Amino acid sequence: QVQLVESGGGLVQLGESLRLSCIASGLAFGAYVMHWFRQVPGKQRDLVATIRPDGTKYYEDPVKGRFSVSRDNAKNAVYLQMNRLKPEDTAVYYCNTNEFNDRGRVTYWGQGTQVTVSS
Repeated sequence: QVQLVESGGGLVQLGESLRLSCIASGLAFGAYVMHWFRQVPGKQRDLVATIRPDGTKYYEDPVKGRFSVSRDNAKNAVYLQMNRLKPEDTAVYYCNTNEFNDRGRVTYWGQGTQVTVSS
């Protein structure tokens, strides 16, 4: 059973930093593409960053140059370092991965961690 558990959210001020963590279990972590998404109430869940098994990274435009995604396969962990935070970064942040098997694609989400940036 795949589980994703996020932590590290909180309340910070404009320009400060936070580091989110996601610990995965129940999967061969090193083989999985990992994503960070975020969601504001009433809006869709948006992709923030992606890291592939080979370490290749991808960022959405709003966070490029400020956020950094990394992974530690020995710890089954993926991280999101968020610097120079802005009020518009306020959201619930979710860890995500997908598994492809004979049933098709199975998507896994963590419970989310709230990030609030005050001005």
